[in-house]
Amino acid sequence: MQPSPLGELLGEIETLRAAIGRDAEPALARWAGWIQRPDFVPSGRNFAHYLALRHHDIRPLQRRLMRAGLSSLGRVEGRVMPALDAVRDMLLRAAGSAPQPVALTDEFFAGEARIAARAEGMLGPLLHHGAVRMMVTLPAQAAEAPEFVERLAAQGVEAVRINCAHDEAEAWGRMIANVGRAAERTGTRMRVMMDLAGPKIRTGPLRETKGLKRVARGDDLAIALPGMLDKMPAQMPAVECTLPEALAAVQPGHRIFIDDGKLCTRVLSCAPWGAVVHVEIGPDDKGYRLKPEKGINFPDTDFEIAALTAEDREALRFAAQHADGIEFSFVQTPEDVAQLQEVLAAERADWQTLGLVLKIETLRAVRNLPDLIVRAAGQQPTAVMIARGDLAVEIGFARLAEMQEEILWLCEAAQVPVIWATQVLESYLKTGVPSRGEMTDAAMAARAECVMLNKGPYLFEALAELDQLLDRMSQHMAKKTPQLRPLQSWRSEA
Repeated sequence: MQPSPLGELLGEIETLRAAIGRDAEPALARWAGWIQRPDFVPSGRNFAHYLALRHHDIRPLQRRLMRAGLSSLGRVEGRVMPALDAVRDMLLRAAGSAPQPVALTDEFFAGEARIAARAEGMLGPLLHHGAVRMMVTLPAQAAEAPEFVERLAAQGVEAVRINCAHDEAEAWGRMIANVGRAAERTGTRMRVMMDLAGPKIRTGPLRETKGLKRVARGDDLAIALPGMLDKMPAQMPAVECTLPEALAAVQPGHRIFIDDGKLCTRVLSCAPWGAVVHVEIGPDDKGYRLKPEKGINFPDTDFEIAALTAEDREALRFAAQHADGIEFSFVQTPEDVAQLQEVLAAERADWQTLGLVLKIETLRAVRNLPDLIVRAAGQQPTAVMIARGDLAVEIGFARLAEMQEEILWLCEAAQVPVIWATQVLESYLKTGVPSRGEMTDAAMAARAECVMLNKGPYLFEALAELDQLLDRMSQHMAKKTPQLRPLQSWRSEA
């Protein structure tokens, strides 16, 4: 006797559920020593189940589940096994069998509650706008202008970011003092996040040769190790790279991007002094003017370098005592996280109460994201920042849209908050006029727990616009789930 269609579905669900439980065990075993916070234990287990699920192609099963009027399992990130159990329960009921006990409502949505609680604990309670917090990068003037910081608090900003690549501890202290004064005046206590600079990969000095400071598509360019400009070929433009470990590891065929991808090159040859690259993408008319202190990305090159520099360690001594959280730039491996936590432990006895933001800005960090999250969140409050500027250069602009979705899904499965960052409302901040594309991009931040704006002359206007946008979008969307409130735009006037 052939099984019924519902019986076949039940068998597939049972098989899938068993496979997920089995396939999750290696990850759970690897993470066992990392998870020291009891409240992260269920999150780690759900995360392992989600990763195991996403190694299966369940698209055909999803369509058959939809046809049967059941959940398609398309929004299981925060509750993998409870969602499978709910579907199994309905299939058992339809078959006339005794159903298995299923999760109560609070248990079923426990993942959502954990993310909300962790976001509030780390980034502060939501103020008067929608379901997404706002973070602002403090400019240097915030150290001298308490009214600027007070205005941020009055406008409902939940958190501020201090970029440790700029200014010094004395200025940072004045900024934090102004945050405290703003809290006294407004009743809003903004959380302070301090962003470690990380190892800087920048262009260094140029060779001072007339006519050899600009390059265009089709040109060759020499990139030198520090102090090796005099060894470069005399007939081509030349610039130093500040990080010798990166340049020493390149191979012919590897790509090197300069200045956020404005100049895209490919390595032609390597030498003891550096490398010769060919410009594949760059301006054709006047060419690209080479300058020092522009970022360099090596998306194809694997090289080992400590994520914490001497400057970062010095900044950590201050941040561990004065900040609510640390933003970890250039983190790429679980060992990087362990190193930072070791430094924090030496600076602060209760370091496990300090927030840690993992900035995902390289391909290697993307590949290691599950282990990065568990290594961090297993021991202290953790969030993930999608640092879309460097990440876009590293993985390509076409893939960025896909990858930022995947990062959102993984963080929801791990039940950790997400910060949506880099170039949010950038035109608005600079000119006071938003572009259509950046408003649509900012609307997608409604699926994160926090969105970060950088400084600009129209910051407060942009904050007001973002506030209104997020308030409206939060009524329509919660993570991947559409919220079907009544629509008013097409109501009949008859």
